[in-house]
Amino acid sequence: MDLDRFFVKSELIPAIVQEDGTGEVLMLAYMNRESLQKTLETGYTWFYSRSRQKLWNKGETSGHVQKVVALYGDCDDDTLLVRVRQTGPACHTGHKSCFFNTILEEKTDA
Repeated sequence: MDLDRFFVKSELIPAIVQEDGTGEVLMLAYMNRESLQKTLETGYTWFYSRSRQKLWNKGETSGHVQKVVALYGDCDDDTLLVRVRQTGPACHTGHKSCFFNTILEEKTDA
């Protein structure tokens, strides 16, 4: 597979990570060519840390790994969707998903 098409616009590509069983969005991280290649080779997620400027394997220290079930590129080849089976929480705070801070939520009458 030619991975270069995903890195025409930038050296980093956003990767949306979604729980395979529920469809819940767990996190957003970035991949470079090397982390995408390692993800494809190992079957587990690898990302590029913009703050630490290095590769990291999700769950390497916590044990909360992400087994890749499917990987999709979007229509513009500039975003990835990674469907995973998550072991433990995805967020470093201990939450299941990194998206737990409500900014706006429609209220329904019961």
